[in-house]
Amino acid sequence: MFDILERHKVVLIYLPLVFYWIFLFTLTTLPTHSVPAVGVNDKVEHMLAYFGLSFLLYLALLFQKKSSTLKKNAILFTLLFVFAYGILDEVHQLLIPGRSCELLDFLADILGSVIGVIVLKILIKFYKFQEQPAS
Repeated sequence: MFDILERHKVVLIYLPLVFYWIFLFTLTTLPTHSVPAVGVNDKVEHMLAYFGLSFLLYLALLFQKKSSTLKKNAILFTLLFVFAYGILDEVHQLLIPGRSCELLDFLADILGSVIGVIVLKILIKFYKFQEQPAS
């Protein structure tokens, strides 16, 4: 499985991250009345949005080859970067009609980010375990 990701990482890893991030930024830039309601609590929306962002960013950092430091510390860099983005995004929303900067939204962003990294870490361990030859 990992060799497929490695061979096609631009299409399977980097492009989804870029498109997801653009989508996320676009949604948070629109006034609330312009965004269709999905019927879940907005904190759940924040958690899901940042789950996806941290999952994709962590995956991208694991598969990049330019920096061994980024690769070795992918969890730390993912969380720091996504937390910083979450703060900037919340502050940025002060400028958008109908939106506000809320601490609970940021905490939901953090929780979603941490869960995203944990889920990917578990998936990687599971697939590595599955790929090991029987002895």
